[in-house]
Amino acid sequence: MSVRDLVSWGRRSQAPAVSSQSTDHPFMSFQRDMNRLFDDMFRSFDLAAPSDVFTPAFTGNWPRLEVTDGDKALQVTAELPGLEEKDVELLLEDGVLTIRGEKQAEKQDDAKQFSERFYGRFERRLRLGYDIDEENVKASFKNGVLTIDLPKDQSAGSRVKRIALNQ
Repeated sequence: MSVRDLVSWGRRSQAPAVSSQSTDHPFMSFQRDMNRLFDDMFRSFDLAAPSDVFTPAFTGNWPRLEVTDGDKALQVTAELPGLEEKDVELLLEDGVLTIRGEKQAEKQDDAKQFSERFYGRFERRLRLGYDIDEENVKASFKNGVLTIDLPKDQSAGSRVKRIALNQ
């Protein structure tokens, strides 16, 4: 068996010509079959089109978030196109911000043959990593953009204790 027989060949390159030695060995034949199986299975991931076209919008990454960490507050911005204020619910519990809601179709159209729009329930959770002053949290919703201002709890900083290192 040559070293060339041990090289794994990817989807984009051609496998070497099969020698008579490698076809006789059952493990090499098994490895080649498994490589071919996985290459065929993962070939669909090499598509040039954006992945958002092929995956539902309401999976774990929707809505898209932007988090800004300031000195005194966190600001979370979420894009929620096509939704209104009444469609969104915000919860803050144990340092976790939850954004959830439902996007409903404007009308029921049975004649529709093709649609790339997504409808249904969604939920996104974000662990904040800071103690938040829950009494002063503010949220606004304008033009499909949700903005949440989460002031950091200033008294939480006083609870930090510096620990001296002993030699």
